[in-house]
Amino acid sequence: MATRLPDLDAAVPFYGGQPSNEDVAKIRAPLLLHYAEKDDRITGGWPKYETALKAAGVNYQAFIYSGVQHGFNNDTTPCYDEAAAKLAW
Repeated sequence: MATRLPDLDAAVPFYGGQPSNEDVAKIRAPLLLHYAEKDDRITGGWPKYETALKAAGVNYQAFIYSGVQHGFNNDTTPCYDEAAAKLAW
């Protein structure tokens, strides 16, 4: 969303996939990013994404929640982690 909406005021993705480096350069909104430590498919891309965010000068804060899986903030799944969800919220 942040790559497609230049007038967006802020974005707060939870364990979302990362855009391409070309699309990172389109981000104008500050980001508050939440990732699960045990989500290799998504969190595995974080180092490359962080490098791209820095190179593009994007204002961001990122948090990686220890010991939790993708979906930790969704209380309708078995991956829900109440402590991490409360901290992230």
